[in-house]
Amino acid sequence: MRKLNYFKNMKDQIEALNQRYSQATTEQLLSGFLFDFEGKIALSSSLGIEDQVLTHMVCNIDKTTKIFTLDTGRLFPETYDLIHRTNHKYGIKMSVYFPEAGQVEEMVNTKGINLFFESVENRKLCCNIRKIQPLKRAFKGLEVWICGLRSEQSVTRHDMQRIEWDEANGIIKLNPLIHWTEEETKEYIKTHGIPYNPLHDKGYPSIGCQPCTRAIFPGEDIRAGRWWWENPDTKECGLHKR
Repeated sequence: MRKLNYFKNMKDQIEALNQRYSQATTEQLLSGFLFDFEGKIALSSSLGIEDQVLTHMVCNIDKTTKIFTLDTGRLFPETYDLIHRTNHKYGIKMSVYFPEAGQVEEMVNTKGINLFFESVENRKLCCNIRKIQPLKRAFKGLEVWICGLRSEQSVTRHDMQRIEWDEANGIIKLNPLIHWTEEETKEYIKTHGIPYNPLHDKGYPSIGCQPCTRAIFPGEDIRAGRWWWENPDTKECGLHKR
């Protein structure tokens, strides 16, 4: 049963939640939300190191919690293997959401198989069909969305809070690792023996769809390998539109 008070508007509730958990550790934050929103909360995982950290924490607190991922149909083979290894290690069955076949067929037959290289509009169309629409289906019945975002990942994420209201999806977004550094994340992975994508060891700090992800060069921004042909201020697929 939810233990939260109700407020006149969502802005007040989000502010109160951030104050309530301002001194909480990551595990305390997750425990509180998993208890308060039992059955109405889920972790969305892209299988990156951040989401693997959160999967480990969530499973240690309550492994019945819904954990889901989006299979766009264009993922790396290493990512599919990691889904299997993660399920096996934690004794879970990660939910997998796919895009609607008819929408993908129409898009590809109209725009081409690699339409995303031709314009930002085409790329966003592809992301919308392959990621955003399946995400909306995954959100049905949920009130809280746990994300593995970190503020240092992108200029578009610098001012995010641990707890936010996602207006576009009408859901509370929980960012437990928003203030974690990349080194802290890697150290946690190593210390706890958490399975991770081997592409991280080959220069891929951020891993998405195979055609839209490349390894980065020394000194490049950690998001430089995602949609590398675009300007930094457009490098979001729309999942985290604010």
